[in-house]
Amino acid sequence: MKPLTGKQQRHLKALAHALEPVVILGKDGVSEGVLTATDQALVDHELIKVKLPDLDRDERAVLAVRLAEGTEAALVGTIGRVAILYRRHPSEPKVALPQR
Repeated sequence: MKPLTGKQQRHLKALAHALEPVVILGKDGVSEGVLTATDQALVDHELIKVKLPDLDRDERAVLAVRLAEGTEAALVGTIGRVAILYRRHPSEPKVALPQR
């Protein structure tokens, strides 16, 4: 996936503001089951929030990056214990990104 521009990241963060987390990571971190659930949520919604466990900031950042890489999604950003992921649907995109 191409890296998102700053304008696109701001747009996606604004859209994600009203969303509730659809995936919740537990103490076990990024497992195959979590990757499968996240992958399906990205297919269904394109833009999702993921609730991260109560760890320190660096550990949460590592989990968010691992989750994004494991699902081939873009990590839009993290806010506290919530990560925002985006992956464009291959045939029926729902979210329109601003041009660069």
